[in-house]
Amino acid sequence: MKKMNVIAFMAMFLPLWAAAQFTISGKVVDGSGQRPLVGANVTVNQYSSQTDANGNFSFRNLRGGNYVIKVTFLGFNTYSQTLHLSADQTLNVGLQVSNFVTDAVIVKATRASESSPTTYKNIDKEELAKNNLGQDLPYLLNQTPSVVVSSDAGNGVGYTGIRIRGSDPTRVNVTINGIPYNDPESQGTFWVNLPDFASSVDNIQIQRGVGTSTNGAVAFGGSLNIQTTTRHDTAYAELNSAGGSFGTLKNTLNLGSGLMADKFTIDGRLSAISSDGFIDRGSSNLKSFFSSAAYYGKKDLVRVNVFGGKEKTYQVWNGVPEAKLRGESDALLTHYYNNQGVLYFTQEDSLNLWDSDGRTYSQFRYNNQTDNYNQTHYQTLYTHTFNPALSFNTALHYTFGKGYYEEFKNGASLEDYGLNSTLFGGTAGQETDLVRRRWLKNDFYGLTYSLDYSPSSEYSIIIGGAYNEYDGDHFGEVISATLPVSSINQQYYLGRGLKKDFNIYGRIDFQVGRARLFYDLQYRYVDYAITGTDKTLTEQDLQYYHKFFNPKAGITYSVDNHSNIYGSFAIGNKEPNRDDYRYALAEAMPQAENLKNVEVGYRNAGKVYNFGINYYGMFYRNQLVLTGKINDVGEYIRQNVPTSYRMGFELDGRVLLSKDLSWGANITLSRNKVKNYTEYMDDYDNGGQVSNTYAKADIAFSPSVIAGSDFSYKIAKGLEATLLSKYVSKQYMDNTSNEDRKLDPFFVNDFRLRYNIQARKLKNIGLTLLVNNVFDEKYESNGYTYSYMYGGQITENFYFPQAGTNVLLGLNIKL
Repeated sequence: MKKMNVIAFMAMFLPLWAAAQFTISGKVVDGSGQRPLVGANVTVNQYSSQTDANGNFSFRNLRGGNYVIKVTFLGFNTYSQTLHLSADQTLNVGLQVSNFVTDAVIVKATRASESSPTTYKNIDKEELAKNNLGQDLPYLLNQTPSVVVSSDAGNGVGYTGIRIRGSDPTRVNVTINGIPYNDPESQGTFWVNLPDFASSVDNIQIQRGVGTSTNGAVAFGGSLNIQTTTRHDTAYAELNSAGGSFGTLKNTLNLGSGLMADKFTIDGRLSAISSDGFIDRGSSNLKSFFSSAAYYGKKDLVRVNVFGGKEKTYQVWNGVPEAKLRGESDALLTHYYNNQGVLYFTQEDSLNLWDSDGRTYSQFRYNNQTDNYNQTHYQTLYTHTFNPALSFNTALHYTFGKGYYEEFKNGASLEDYGLNSTLFGGTAGQETDLVRRRWLKNDFYGLTYSLDYSPSSEYSIIIGGAYNEYDGDHFGEVISATLPVSSINQQYYLGRGLKKDFNIYGRIDFQVGRARLFYDLQYRYVDYAITGTDKTLTEQDLQYYHKFFNPKAGITYSVDNHSNIYGSFAIGNKEPNRDDYRYALAEAMPQAENLKNVEVGYRNAGKVYNFGINYYGMFYRNQLVLTGKINDVGEYIRQNVPTSYRMGFELDGRVLLSKDLSWGANITLSRNKVKNYTEYMDDYDNGGQVSNTYAKADIAFSPSVIAGSDFSYKIAKGLEATLLSKYVSKQYMDNTSNEDRKLDPFFVNDFRLRYNIQARKLKNIGLTLLVNNVFDEKYESNGYTYSYMYGGQITENFYFPQAGTNVLLGLNIKL
């Protein structure tokens, strides 16, 4: 199997070739014909480019046949033409000023363009829809460069995660219509709270590295800039249903009014997803909705979005012990004795450890060992165009979230939770089984804005920023126990986090000959307070302030009408998260992280193939990592490491191999190192901790090779088959480069078959068959590890196995 994987991996990157014959070229100007439109987006079938400083574009080496040419530019009506190419074609396109303000203005301030010295990838709703059969948004982005995804339940439904260039979700900035989505305290993103969100997404731009200035915490690995539903001029109704392995079922209904009275639109979506999960009891029960109403005027656009989700997932976040996964009986027995009384409390738990399947094992047996959360977002977006050169965009937002996770605890006492057993018929300190819930209730609200001044194609200026506040309550309660009075319902801790986040940025780019220069300066101020008690019953009264200056500069040089070279340098600063502050040692308080990011690349678009290559260097100071160090109450803490870096090359391209066969591929080759890293291990033999120091080691979860490939073949009209491949090299689960603490490399192939036809009264009937992991690769995409001294060094590894071959079948009906 390994030999087959190597052969298949090499086949992903065979030399590109394509026959070539004709050229489509032209110029894009405004309706008067006087002003060339610089940076207009031009697409010819699946290939895209932007007009140069004179408004010119060119697509060379095209085969004869039918092509759809589409030209878009902010503030102008879209131009579209179908032509049969049998000779070179020259087009002069005059775009007319739009009677409406377009939705693109909403996210323009945070977006990169073809002329930006930024490394990015655009994904449209058509591309998202191809795989949208119930799996979460990270899985729909799996084929983009430098991305690794994982799923706790093993099948992409429920809790999922995405890493970009090895950076975890707390370092990936996410905005929805320019509004921050990352949790302000943990800084993570939880897509399970917005199930089937992709069904209401119009487009996503993935920026890698620091990227352009945006709202929320600075991107330390990448950013996802998401725009939701935009204007539909005609009424529509769409039903999407899918089902498949592990009892997975998805139903989605989309409805829209189209443009009413030439000014108003209403859109809505309802979704329900359920799955048993690949892992035992890894179930998910997910519901979500999206609603939007918009007013389109000649100079004004108002859009109100209300959307949210409700999730209930069984907890499978503890993973599978390595000995259980590998089927090593002696090692499993050692693991059992080392953890008896810590992980496994009952005879039923012990039997489950021995008798269950190694790849689908789940530790928890309590029926309601679940995570439950509701989240609702309210957004009011407003854009005003003063004149063709000046526009203003602002948004008010509010998010409410509330939920808990419930746990069964065996052999505990109410006194451990600051409660009195005697009040419930027991004796002081009496051992009991109990059920607890840990809650999070939060409010997040604020304002974002941007002012865009583009008087000519020679330069543009954007000034933007935001003010946001987060108010979150963290509390826990014991709800029941095996005491004479079994119903407890007593709160045992209550803490609060209050965070204020202000930023302002200014961006200018201007043309100098064939070069376009870019400057972006951001100031950010953070005020964060933690008060009350935490889950350890420790009193907290903490206050932190951060002032960050994040400058960026770059240059893009236009080689010709369809290619450019770019380079940029950016500095990003990022504050520690809630747990970093709460668990910190008094003598070693966490410091803000600093990143210096270099990006240099070449892009070539508009020919029979699109191609891009770039080098990146990400140099960290004071990066926060887990070291095994504990604080005075035994909690593991993250510590700053002085120096670490990521360096690599990314290649991304697509080629039309024949009239019906296309191939897209990407690969990342990187080095990811932390210098002078100290590992700490608990010493149960002598007390305290012991340490090991490493001069240079690999950063955890940072594979040196990430590659993706998709071959798409049009079998017949409306029928397309695609082979999707993903290779990820080995990853270490900590920062020691220890071969005994790693995730093995994996090479996974998925097969997709899509058939779309039009019926008399239906716009589309579509069938999609998605076979995931067609070669039944046994692999793990995530895990964790810890080591300690107990009669010698012991290392405990835990893994999250991913599903073998599994199937999803989807039906799409559009009215």
